[in-house]
Amino acid sequence: MKIRDKITLISSLLTGALLLFIFLFIYYFSYVYTENEFYTKLRERNGVVARANLDRDEMDQANYEKLLVEHLQTLPEEQEIILPVDTANKKVLTDTRLPRAFLDGVFRDGYEQDKSGSTYRMGILYHDNEGDFIIVLSARDISGAGQMRRLLNILILSFLLGLVLTYFGGILYAGRVLSPISSITAKANEISATNLYLRLNTRNKGDELDELAITFNHMLDRLETSFETQNSFINNASHELRNPLTAILGETEISLNRERSGPEYRQSLETIQNEAQRLDLLVNSLLKLAQTGMEDKRFIITPLRIDELLLDVKQHLDGIRPDNRIKFDLSELPRESDNLIIQGNESLLTVAFNNYLDNACKFSDNQEVTVKILGNKKQVSIIISDRGVGIPETDIPKISEPFFRADNARAFRGFGVGLPLASKIIKIHGGHTSIQSEVGKGTRVLVHFPNYRIHKRPPLDSTSI
Repeated sequence: MKIRDKITLISSLLTGALLLFIFLFIYYFSYVYTENEFYTKLRERNGVVARANLDRDEMDQANYEKLLVEHLQTLPEEQEIILPVDTANKKVLTDTRLPRAFLDGVFRDGYEQDKSGSTYRMGILYHDNEGDFIIVLSARDISGAGQMRRLLNILILSFLLGLVLTYFGGILYAGRVLSPISSITAKANEISATNLYLRLNTRNKGDELDELAITFNHMLDRLETSFETQNSFINNASHELRNPLTAILGETEISLNRERSGPEYRQSLETIQNEAQRLDLLVNSLLKLAQTGMEDKRFIITPLRIDELLLDVKQHLDGIRPDNRIKFDLSELPRESDNLIIQGNESLLTVAFNNYLDNACKFSDNQEVTVKILGNKKQVSIIISDRGVGIPETDIPKISEPFFRADNARAFRGFGVGLPLASKIIKIHGGHTSIQSEVGKGTRVLVHFPNYRIHKRPPLDSTSI
């Protein structure tokens, strides 16, 4: 069932239930009012009958004639019964077919009323100078019954008409409410991989449908960025892989073109070896980058002291870059060691910080690189500062894209996968990275992790990337 039909059905049912409750309420209280009003008329008629029959000897002629006129104004199918009774023994002195329960009620309370079908009956006990009497008066409320039938017919007709109007009104209202969704659906069907630049229209009303359209547009922004990044990755990866392969094939072809001396073959093999090493480094970098996005891959998580991890990275870099000038700024190191502990995978974090520190040394020509460590009960921060070439402001948002290299970095050897790889590793550990840089003055990389006490189980799996 479509949502429009559901809205129409539910609104009709709710309105129908509300109308039924209101109409039953109206009918019930109208019925009670009509019944009480007729009992009041019976009581008044009972009094007239009592005066006409019991107080005749106490009235003058004029009042008696006036009373006779009132007495003649009978109710529909009115019947009068005057019963002499023995109040002391609660006995009726004449034969009667009245129910004993009815008579007992009159003796007990001096008044009793009941109803049988459409006939109302009322009995009242009177004390007269000639004795005690029960006057029973019965009649049918033809007028009241007719009014109740007319009211019932009106309510039933109103109920049915209300249901019909509610149903068609529900169809119109549901169509009007859901028309923006239909527009969103139609517009979304127009969007494909070839026109991801299209966006859904928003009505600027701030309602849930606007939120839906805005959320969908944000998703399209991410998809468009992902497609563009993927295309850029493929183009750059193809280019970077083609260069060493072309050099290897070209050098091999030249070497095999004719007989050469031993030194010439050695030179060719050295050239091939250099390009092969470059290709091996590129492939390994790509594999590391891809492994951070592998599905169903879980990493071993342990508590790590970030200062000890960075010292191990520094020791590793000393073997690769013995002329590096990496220094640690411990001026704001927290006194409590717990403020330096994070939850993470040691191997991955070593790769990430190795890339950050290696880049800092490489792009600053081994000038001084400062590593500052800060920590508190909520967060552990690492600040890596260098005095290198810097990054143009317009290129900072792009450096997390694989294979992207700023124009002033092309003179340095590399492939543009180190920073994207490090950023992914930091991200899957629940941290975040920000970069501040100025061309010709250097770069600051700020890495923040949640303290292990508030992030004991980081979501280190592919779904968090």
